Amino acid sequence: MLIRECAGGVVFKGDSVFILKNEKGEWVLPKGVIRNNELPIDVAIRRVCAETGLKSVEVLSTAGETSYEFYSVTRQRPVFNKITWYLMTTSEEEFNISKEDGFVDGGFFPIDKALDMITYSQDKSLVNVSYFKYKTLTKALA
Repeated sequence: MLIRECAGGVVFKGDSVFILKNEKGEWVLPKGVIRNNELPIDVAIRRVCAETGLKSVEVLSTAGETSYEFYSVTRQRPVFNKITWYLMTTSEEEFNISKEDGFVDGGFFPIDKALDMITYSQDKSLVNVSYFKYKTLTKALA
């Protein structure tokens, strides 16, 4: 089994969260594989910006970890992804979904709508918990 360490971001703007629709029709969060001894936080920021087209995001804290397994047809073996997530915020309005990375749609969606749209239950739980943490942190910073 191939084990991959990954990192990603749960990006909030006000009461909305950024989600992406991949070419399989799944609504997911932006993330990427950690390579070449990169720090997870650097990978998370880089992949969020690359996949969403946002120019800058601010990391507020860690958001948690998720993991999942799947069978890779191209690699002809099982893959185990372990993702470290970061709670992020942005004030940007402009975004540009990365079609090169296989995304077909995406953007900021109100929390309730996003939770209905997100494909995987782990991601739904992560967004739900992260939103509570985001509201708590931003209230403390205000």
